Amino acid sequence: MSAKDVFHEVVKKALQKDGWQITHDPLSISIGGVNLSIDLAAEKLIAVEREGEKIAVEVKSFLEKSSAISEFHTALG
Repeated sequence: MSAKDVFHEVVKKALQKDGWQITHDPLSISIGGVNLSIDLAAEKLIAVEREGEKIAVEVKSFLEKSSAISEFHTALG
C-alpha cells in the first residue's frame, strides 16, 4: 500500500459531507493482470428507485517546488 496523500483525510471528509458513503479506503482492483490501488471509493444513493452512483477518487497534491506539469506527469505514472 502506498502512502496516503497529505490531503487524503480532507478529501474523504469533504466527500462524506457531500453525502457520499466511503466504501473502500483504499480500493484495490485488478485490470488485465495488473493490480491497482485507488485512494478512495464512494457511493451515493440518488433515489430509492434508482441504483446508487459510484466514484473512485485518486488524491494527489502538487506541493513540490518543481514544475506542476512535471509533478502531474509523475502522478499519472
